[in-house]
Amino acid sequence: VQLQASGGGLVQAGGSLRLSCAASGRTGRIDSTGWFRQGPGKERELVAAISWSGSSTYYADSVKGRFTISRDNVENTVNLQMNSLQPEDTAVYYCAASRAYSLVATTAYEYWGRGTLVTVSS
Repeated sequence: VQLQASGGGLVQAGGSLRLSCAASGRTGRIDSTGWFRQGPGKERELVAAISWSGSSTYYADSVKGRFTISRDNVENTVNLQMNSLQPEDTAVYYCAASRAYSLVATTAYEYWGRGTLVTVSS
């Protein structure tokens, strides 16, 4: 499975960005897809995740109500709509995929794309 993330950039506080993760290869293996981020001097954290069917989602408390994860299994993409962005959202964002059913089993995410940088200015 190969993952390609895109959509990062520079935005002012309060603005929006939409990240996209395109999957290719043996995508039938994937049960969960997540977006992780790693900010300056911070550990990597799971921000949002979605099941293959789209019926289950997970959001970190820090992004609830501001970020929305969605997927299109025809296009093999998972998107992260980020609204009301704040400087603390500045990070490199990575999409990752797992064959595990659990969305929050972070160690089960075995397929990773290259990160895309999101910078939020104050």
